Amino acid sequence: MAHSYDSPALDLPLPARRHQTLGLVILRRLAAHGLQDARASLLALDAAGTDFRKLLVLARALVVDLARTSQRRLVLAPCCAAGMTRDEGLMMALVSGAGLDVHGALTDDARCPVAMTTAHALGEELERIAIRNGWRR
Repeated sequence: MAHSYDSPALDLPLPARRHQTLGLVILRRLAAHGLQDARASLLALDAAGTDFRKLLVLARALVVDLARTSQRRLVLAPCCAAGMTRDEGLMMALVSGAGLDVHGALTDDARCPVAMTTAHALGEELERIAIRNGWRR
């Protein structure tokens, strides 16, 4: 059965901040190409330097947590897409610190906030990288 949230349409613009776009692309690559994707690793290495493992571990953990806890299929765009799907927008809101309401909308299961904790940790790591690199946009 098709749902309105199954649309692959890129309804939302990409995040305005560079570190958020980096996080989105890494999450897209890991979800589409597997947790050991070399390009996602190179993106993390380029952005975080010697601390790249923490960024990768948190991104991988978020992908796994969402896959395990979601009660529905999440729709992600290709890595180079010029916009975001509704699900990606919810995912990035969760990474930016949103609460249980966003987690529930993303996974259709607000009772199991496992992915929320991981998403918040990933958001904090992306913020740390942005501050360290002096990214402004």
